[in-house]
Amino acid sequence: MHARGFRPIAKADARVLVLGTLPGTMSLAMSQYYAQPRNAFWPIMGALFGALPALAYRKRLKLLTKNRVALWDVCHSAYREGALDASIDAKSIVPNDFATFFRSHRHIQLVCFNGQTARKLYRRLVLPGLPAQVQQVPQLTLPSTSPAHAAMRFEQKLEQWGIVRRAFEA
Repeated sequence: MHARGFRPIAKADARVLVLGTLPGTMSLAMSQYYAQPRNAFWPIMGALFGALPALAYRKRLKLLTKNRVALWDVCHSAYREGALDASIDAKSIVPNDFATFFRSHRHIQLVCFNGQTARKLYRRLVLPGLPAQVQQVPQLTLPSTSPAHAAMRFEQKLEQWGIVRRAFEA
């Protein structure tokens, strides 16, 4: 299946950019980031920012942007059978336009990856084409919130994801 990702969720004052790989089947069907109910992303964002899964999707997004968190994916489009990142055909990946994104979002001070695949793809397909100043923005790989990453308990994931909130608390 040829999958096409979503537009970024971000305001111009965003400080943290959270990057996934490519929306899964359920997310694409619902036109929502992390729509798979067993994905820990929204429960984690609920614990950090009050963006609980029970809230309407638009309210969750508003809470993220209010807290200067931007949300996007590395891949603009790719061919993938199923929902797992491991099923993405690497040769079919078209990355998102990060050069334009960073020109419009100059306050990004931390890029967080939702899992290893997002990090690997960003570093291979995106980072080399970015201006030197943007290449210097700190990057942090966080544990995947996917239900496929069951080796880590929710509490452990939440502890590590806490950096998204703590990074800019005064």
